[in-house]
Amino acid sequence: MTPFPSAAAAPGPLWSRGMAAVLFAQFFSAFGDNAVLFSALALLRAEAYPDWAAPLLQQFFVAAYILLAPFAGPFADSLPKGRVMLAGNGLKLAGAAGLTLGLNPFLAYGLIGVGAAAYSPAKYGILGELTTGDNLVKANGLMEASTIAAILAGAIAGGVLADWSVGGALLVCTGVYALAAAANLLIPRLPPAHPIADARPGALLADFLAACRTIWQHPDTRFSILGTSLFWGSGVTMRFLLVAWVPIALGLHDNATPAYLNAMVALGIVLGAGLAGALVRLEQVERALPAGVGIGLAVALLALVNALVPAYALLAVVGACGGFFIVPLNALLQERGRETVGAGHAIAIQNLGENGAMLAMLGLYTVALGAGTPVLWIAPLFGLGLSAAIAALWISRRRARAH
Repeated sequence: MTPFPSAAAAPGPLWSRGMAAVLFAQFFSAFGDNAVLFSALALLRAEAYPDWAAPLLQQFFVAAYILLAPFAGPFADSLPKGRVMLAGNGLKLAGAAGLTLGLNPFLAYGLIGVGAAAYSPAKYGILGELTTGDNLVKANGLMEASTIAAILAGAIAGGVLADWSVGGALLVCTGVYALAAAANLLIPRLPPAHPIADARPGALLADFLAACRTIWQHPDTRFSILGTSLFWGSGVTMRFLLVAWVPIALGLHDNATPAYLNAMVALGIVLGAGLAGALVRLEQVERALPAGVGIGLAVALLALVNALVPAYALLAVVGACGGFFIVPLNALLQERGRETVGAGHAIAIQNLGENGAMLAMLGLYTVALGAGTPVLWIAPLFGLGLSAAIAALWISRRRARAH
């Protein structure tokens, strides 16, 4: 494969005022995303919704990503990305306020999903505008560390605050989104990457489909999107699996314990992301694939766990494998996407793949629950299936590079 010219370019500086502002904004936004999820789940429980309502709630969030995928990338690339992030956090704030004020939880959480769909291409796409080369892998490590630290804190805060007061927890989430929007104002106004030549919906859809073809035909971007889709589809499903697994395997029925366990996964991801930033270069992304197989194997072992301490340890391993797996793949997509269709377009396409995987996996999980499949059976089947899928991706990558 012929390398892209800029792949060997001298890396841009890692630290700048813009990078610091992006990381602060991302921390508060991701904190709010995770706190509001556990608060919304507690709201469903308090209002006696059935068990299948929890994954359905997440599907409203995911559907926003899928429906807006053709428009989110051009929107992110046609405006200063800091202002796009501000608009996304404003929509999240409105959704959290709606939950606080008693709006239908599915509609309000869907509005948060709309904000997240607009925000995501900008938050990752801006990294390639602030730094380049191998520093881009390090920047992704910082972004993942900031995100996962926020997941850690947000999940714990959401679970603990919801046990105290669901309304109070939702009010805190609204305030955190306001802090994220304020941090967005500190990001320098960078020039748009690709101004929109034709803003008609049909033209944007045609442009998105053309970008999809370009991304899918390139082996690096196709590989990255398949890998990250498997990661995020399984990660979101596992979050809801843990909510159902805790009372059955551990005999605990509070809101905080599933949040603590998800936070342990987040802590592991911080470690794995840091190791990936230090040990993996863009041309060595295959080093991340064994860790991806390890994610599924560790999840399968949940079937053997019935105590809290080993559960914490096992989920930390899941997270460490996940962090090491996802960071290099994200950096690869940003670098190759920026060189082909624009980082915003590439990440919007990535979001379509990831959220399509989330929708499919959550749908299968919802059907399995509805059919009465025991949660203790779902965990090993889910984990082994994930390991097999990533192993197949690994074999396919090795064959493609051999040719």
